[in-house]
Amino acid sequence: MSDIGDGAGSKSRPRRHPRDPRVMLTGFPGFLGSALLERLLARGDEPVACLIQSRYRQQAERRAGALTSDAGVDPDAIQLLEGDITEPDLGLDEGGGLEPLSTVDELYHLAAVYDLGVDADLAEAVNVRGTEHVLDAAEALEVDRFQYVSTCYVSGRYDGVFTEDHLEKGQSFNNHYEETKYRAEVAVQERMASGLPATIYRPAIVVGDSETGETGKYDGPYYLLRLLLSQPAACSFAVSLPGSSGAELNVVPQDFVIDAIAHLSAREDTVGEVYQLCDPAPCSVPAFVDALADAMSHRVVSVPTPKPVARAVLSGLESAGLPAEPATVDYLDHPTRYACPNTQRALAGTGIECPPFHAYVDDLVRFVRAHPEVGDEAMI
Repeated sequence: MSDIGDGAGSKSRPRRHPRDPRVMLTGFPGFLGSALLERLLARGDEPVACLIQSRYRQQAERRAGALTSDAGVDPDAIQLLEGDITEPDLGLDEGGGLEPLSTVDELYHLAAVYDLGVDADLAEAVNVRGTEHVLDAAEALEVDRFQYVSTCYVSGRYDGVFTEDHLEKGQSFNNHYEETKYRAEVAVQERMASGLPATIYRPAIVVGDSETGETGKYDGPYYLLRLLLSQPAACSFAVSLPGSSGAELNVVPQDFVIDAIAHLSAREDTVGEVYQLCDPAPCSVPAFVDALADAMSHRVVSVPTPKPVARAVLSGLESAGLPAEPATVDYLDHPTRYACPNTQRALAGTGIECPPFHAYVDDLVRFVRAHPEVGDEAMI
């Protein structure tokens, strides 16, 4: 690890020049990372150093060019550094280690594998060890703020109401994604307890923009949406588990998540806090399916199906090339309900709140119909 700082408990930074980065962000050019970077530029937080993988260099350059042009700022406002969070010093050893980031005083960590079907080794490398490496970098750089994007689903299959005060509850997990994001947040909270000035944001299931429907990847609930769209409007079929009627599907639009993070990250009183960015009044699974059906003008029949059979059916549909993901079955009888009292208190009076699903579901469906080229591959 690069030795940056004077080691005396107060930061001794090199003199910052206009092109030296003051903010670092992981997770670019992903959909959430790109949207958050746009907000950081709008509030004058540049230059921003974005850690990117070499495989995404061209995509990152195109996206960075569009963002700086739209914001009317110098192209140097976004600086792309090729690295890898799965490696010590973020894979920047050949470029002098962390030295290019020595002027950074705020770090946003969004990079993760957002894939319900991710294998254990990849999830461990990116979500757990990657987060530990970013935490190590934050401490070596002695940043003033560490902003971490977790997920509500660190809850695993906790049976009850899960709030910002909950984390280690002996819960089981639906998949490696949930378990590794849980372990990553445990690591962040341990560093917070040791003095790292951090804020944690836990989005629920993120879908597209509530006004345009735009999204970067068709995963999660989009499998159900696209599977229904692939069937005749006169009669489309969906599976229904024995526990579906009592389960909630907590989805939030991307713009609400970004609005909340942009606002909360700019406040000093949010240091040391956890914020669940969820819908305080989500749809039940049947109500969610009904809302999709109304938005796409389909007659949907939900067929009661034992869970093992439902998983096998989706596996078969996936093998046939249809939009299906067997891992989504676990969310049709998910026992956890999410509450966000900390978030509601912090956002009171700001006008930032999660809109109800029925207010933007038409936009989600319209975007999917207009953009069949969008895929479901995770950026890793």
